[in-house]
Amino acid sequence: MRYLFFVLALFMAPMAQACGADSDCLLGDRVYRISLPAGQSGPVGAIVWAHGYRGSAAGVMRNMSLRRMAHSKGLALIAVQGVGGSWDLPNGPRTPDSTGAAEFAYFEAVIADVQTQFDIDPARLVSSGFSAGGMMVWNLACARPETFVGFIPFSGTFWLTPPDNCVTPAASLVHIHGDRDTTVPLEGREIGPTRQGKVSDALRMYADLGAFGPARDVDTDMLRCSQRENAAAKILELCLFEGGHSFRTEYLEYGLERLAAAGKF
Repeated sequence: MRYLFFVLALFMAPMAQACGADSDCLLGDRVYRISLPAGQSGPVGAIVWAHGYRGSAAGVMRNMSLRRMAHSKGLALIAVQGVGGSWDLPNGPRTPDSTGAAEFAYFEAVIADVQTQFDIDPARLVSSGFSAGGMMVWNLACARPETFVGFIPFSGTFWLTPPDNCVTPAASLVHIHGDRDTTVPLEGREIGPTRQGKVSDALRMYADLGAFGPARDVDTDMLRCSQRENAAAKILELCLFEGGHSFRTEYLEYGLERLAAAGKF
């Protein structure tokens, strides 16, 4: 009988640990995936990454460059997942009447779950994502600025126009975008009954919201950036790279380093 219990325990243990980078973590009718740095000791911070249109958490986890970079910073990578490869966002072509509330609740549930299951530090979370995921990040920056130490949206902004009201105080935000992006142009474009918003409108709104000071231009080997700060030592940046609708891990690493230099991460 003891042998039987021992065998059952061997089979059950891996099942209990199955949720992670290679299998879904179930959360009601939603899922997410997580990859932890090796040798984790105590709570760790995390990048909460939102995929682009028709993406998935599994697809994010196949980006080994992204995972290695996160782990090199001592961070977990949390890949959240929209419903049907999309995000429920205000003014979207399929969600014109949405308030985004369902997605905000989902992100809150993911953050609560990873604290319990994986010892994630809720005070060291960065929200980032590409394309439609970048749109999700902008909406989080507006509605849940206190949940993350900073936001790094790539190649995506609000549908149509920025919201009339955002929660204060404003957070630190580094927006990264290709200067020749035709999929999500900097100036936006018509999509069915709505349109992608202008990145300049979102940045102007957030600069006013956080009382950010005048911009100064700073170029790196990869990016041309316009940087602002406010009295609370928060940062607001627009960084452009030469190219179209694409993502590089090095750009995200730059954003993380900017947040760290500002003492936010």
